[in-house]
Amino acid sequence: MAANVFETEITETAEALIGPWRQPRQMLQAQTYDAHASIHDDATAQKLGFKGGTIEGPTHFSQFAPLGAQLWGRAWFETGCLSAHYRSVCYEGEEVQAILSKPLPGTSQCQIQMVKRDGTEVLRGTASVGEPHAATALEARLAELKPLADPVILRDVKVAQTGRRQTVRMAFDQTMGDLYPFSLRQKLAVITESSPYYSGADNPWGRPIIPMEMLSVLFQYRSKDDPLPAKGPAVGLFADQEIRLVKGPLFVDEEYAVEREVVALSGSRRTESAWARTRVFDKASTVVATMLLNMATMKDSYAPYAEEYRQLYGAGR
Repeated sequence: MAANVFETEITETAEALIGPWRQPRQMLQAQTYDAHASIHDDATAQKLGFKGGTIEGPTHFSQFAPLGAQLWGRAWFETGCLSAHYRSVCYEGEEVQAILSKPLPGTSQCQIQMVKRDGTEVLRGTASVGEPHAATALEARLAELKPLADPVILRDVKVAQTGRRQTVRMAFDQTMGDLYPFSLRQKLAVITESSPYYSGADNPWGRPIIPMEMLSVLFQYRSKDDPLPAKGPAVGLFADQEIRLVKGPLFVDEEYAVEREVVALSGSRRTESAWARTRVFDKASTVVATMLLNMATMKDSYAPYAEEYRQLYGAGR
């Protein structure tokens, strides 16, 4: 099956499957949330020290799809998982390459990496199918996290907070709202790895399937209808992300329900992070997919951060 899924030229070595160099497209210039522009807007990104609007992290997941399909075939589309820590941002026009290290014999999980031409690492993590015997990259990362100290932006957010269940759907020509101001059809016109599986019914499931990078869009589509009680306006970015298919694939124009739970809070010198696990259900209330997402909010983007820190904790940060 896998040979006809993608036309992507894959280089195979004894140790790895390596995809071609690609230039992902930036489609979130017009993204807004909390009535302001996002990190994908050039002016906003430049104020925060970036060269320009950044490409959204899960865009890179598409480049791993042909590698997973070649390694695992149909199982990749039904129980595949990508678990990634984003290491550096990527800008439109930059070339990146996906690398999947082959799993050890008898295992179903392996290491993944994406790099730029100059060797800069964009992401690293794991790919797997089914139920791997080892922790995914983000499961291991979560286990090592230190709790968030002295929260300001996230001071009202608590671990185990669960949002209400929401219904979501993705049709070909449906604009996915302020967070994702484009449609699936528009994405498929510029996606780095195209496949007939995404646009037609000529596949083992008889229906068009949603690419893994667009599952992130589907799962986040209505997140602002039931937001976390974080302080704002402030600018956030995806720092870690894991998408796991449990009973996939997910289909175009099919109704699903999503439910989010805060599973951890963490921080760094520049950010406060809320880690949320999204569970995705079909009409029979069966879990068909999950997503673990670390949304890191930049302290410098929240104007009253320093003053509120002093009020809360009595000293400068």
